[in-house]
Amino acid sequence: MPDEPKDAPPRTCHIIAISNQKGGEGKTTTAVNLAASLAAAERRVLLIDLDPQGNASSSVGHGRGQVIAGTYELLLGEANLDDVVQGTELPTLSVIAASPDLTGAEIELVSVDRRESVLARALARAEARARWDFIILDCPPSLGLLTLNALVAADAVLIPMQARYFSLEGLGALHGTIEAVREAFNPGLAIEGIVFCMYDRRTNLAQQVVSEVERHFPEHVFTTRIPQNIRLSESPSHGKPAILYDIESKGAMAYLDLASEMLARMEARAQR
Repeated sequence: MPDEPKDAPPRTCHIIAISNQKGGEGKTTTAVNLAASLAAAERRVLLIDLDPQGNASSSVGHGRGQVIAGTYELLLGEANLDDVVQGTELPTLSVIAASPDLTGAEIELVSVDRRESVLARALARAEARARWDFIILDCPPSLGLLTLNALVAADAVLIPMQARYFSLEGLGALHGTIEAVREAFNPGLAIEGIVFCMYDRRTNLAQQVVSEVERHFPEHVFTTRIPQNIRLSESPSHGKPAILYDIESKGAMAYLDLASEMLARMEARAQR
């Protein structure tokens, strides 16, 4: 991680959970490629893989068989944050990878005191907000203790979804979960935005779903759409985010646009 110049102004860290309780909505693809795009924009980024499948980890070069200590060890108190942070090909992107033991974390966390805030406390102990500009949390496609820890630790939730009917139902369920977490654990939790993934603008259904979501969440839908793109599908098998695999692909360019749109939104909010 690059040193901060002594006369640099203080930075604000944003902790963003990438979450959708429905699988197959583009969650991990968004977590990996948004993190990489923010890093390419010279932001210091930490990607934390909270999904036992470990796809975010392998997508930045840390396959499950290669991870000795990662998210599991951090959550269970077997390692501190500095023990588990690893580098990637992008100088300003670090990762805490999912080790194979993360599969059992849901069960083991049940007996832990204040189990819903284990991740938040681990980040606070390590003063993570002072060290990174963005901390991106890749959540499992379910509502369990791992996702709950992400939502309690996060400032905001970014929701990837497809423009399909069943995805609308998943969005409604997630919105209810966010409200419940606000009331019980994290009153400051906000919705950073909703991004449509694997988007095909040629279909009437896609346009209808977008219109419906914009009607219910008028301020939250990103104008950037992530298209169906073979390069986005291929890049994880090479252990690279799309911008390193093929920066000229439509998928890579879309995530760079999403990062720019997010940064512009944040800057506009800060000036209000």
